[in-house]
Amino acid sequence: MGLPLLSSALWDPSHNCVSSSVEFIRPLLSASKSYSLGLKLSVAIPVRMSQYTCCTVSTFKGVPFNCQQFCKGRSKLPGVLVCASRRPKGTVWRRKTLPQNEDLPPILPKNKKKPYPIPFKEIKQAGREDRKLAHMGIEKPLEPPKNGLLVPDLVPVAYEVFDAWKLLIEGLAQLLHVIPAHGCSECSEVHVAQTGHHIRDCSGTNGRQRRSSHAWVKGSVNDILVPIESYHLFDPFGRRIKHDTRFEYDRIPAVVELCIQAGVDIPEYPSRRRTNPIRMLGRRVIDRGGNLEEPKPWRFADPSSLNDFDTYRASERFPRPSLSDLPKIAQETMSAYETVKKGVKKLMRKYTVKACGYCTEVHVGPWGHNAKLCGAFKHQWRDGKHGWQDATVDEVFPPNYVWHVRDPRGPPLASALRRYYGKAPAVVEVCMQAGAQIPEEYKPMMRLDIIIPDTEEARMIA
Repeated sequence: MGLPLLSSALWDPSHNCVSSSVEFIRPLLSASKSYSLGLKLSVAIPVRMSQYTCCTVSTFKGVPFNCQQFCKGRSKLPGVLVCASRRPKGTVWRRKTLPQNEDLPPILPKNKKKPYPIPFKEIKQAGREDRKLAHMGIEKPLEPPKNGLLVPDLVPVAYEVFDAWKLLIEGLAQLLHVIPAHGCSECSEVHVAQTGHHIRDCSGTNGRQRRSSHAWVKGSVNDILVPIESYHLFDPFGRRIKHDTRFEYDRIPAVVELCIQAGVDIPEYPSRRRTNPIRMLGRRVIDRGGNLEEPKPWRFADPSSLNDFDTYRASERFPRPSLSDLPKIAQETMSAYETVKKGVKKLMRKYTVKACGYCTEVHVGPWGHNAKLCGAFKHQWRDGKHGWQDATVDEVFPPNYVWHVRDPRGPPLASALRRYYGKAPAVVEVCMQAGAQIPEEYKPMMRLDIIIPDTEEARMIA
């Protein structure tokens, strides 16, 4: 006879009962004999308001047992186990499991348009709803920051990202005095090691003459932290930038422009702070609160305070650090990089950022500009206009993946062993070689658990 097991009990105070299941298992099983599955019986036991107490009697095969024998989570019957639980309240969070090895990021072809980050069917459905409201004469419902107002909860996040951005530039400028970095003069390849690698994957001009070998030169901060710039707008909901008026607007890093529109106040780059929301009917703005005269550009002021958040010639502004302070600076730079990455992702959930589907142009605002500067695939058909779509975090703050080098002073990476190497963001690779701890999310892509064979051993591997 099997032993009864009472399990999976759920208590609901609104129904005043416990729904449970009774399972019967065999205590001793022999490998030489065959057994049938035990019986599973569901029992509903009425319960009073007091927890784990009841008054009815249930029977199984003529053996009566009442709920008093299951009070206080204990059982008076031999071989009977009691398990009672309540339904969890709220959301149950589960830890994300990281893979052992992650594939390297794919390289998008240049002869195709980038995929939409939002499915195109959802974009068409949203457009139909807007046209339907406009046809009925109903204004489009807008929430901050879509209506021109700031989001108060994101203002501290914007200041945190802005301070981390300046700390990131300062840390990289100091680390590159000690950690050597190389950039290809013909393509965008970057390598962080004592010498450049020997992987033949150069896609620049005259690559066939060099057999796809890179032409290495000394790298800078702009090679590690890719400068993605955007036009600064005093009023993002005001006049759009035209091709003839593009020189009247300043170009600043897109991360800084995103922070300015999210609430950061920089005297050299003022921004309009609305108190009344804008009103839209479909795609047309019917009330933007009037047009204010834009202030004069900062070119007439002292630009020395603007160098803190600009990567131009950053290595010349900061001295070479001592070797004892190198791990500390590397860890602070790594923390600043993670802060900027997470903060930009949080800001872009609310604030609109547009990116061209063909080139690397980025515009921070509700709609893109009209400057005809796109020279990517089929730009003649578009008269040089950009194909604007919603931007991703990697387009505003690109990771710039580089080959991971386990021994920076060892032999250069070989082209025959490239499938055994991993990659990491350039900032992470520089900070790791300077003594910083590697975040767990980057380890699967770096392929730290793969043993790199010799060239002769790789030839014998299928």
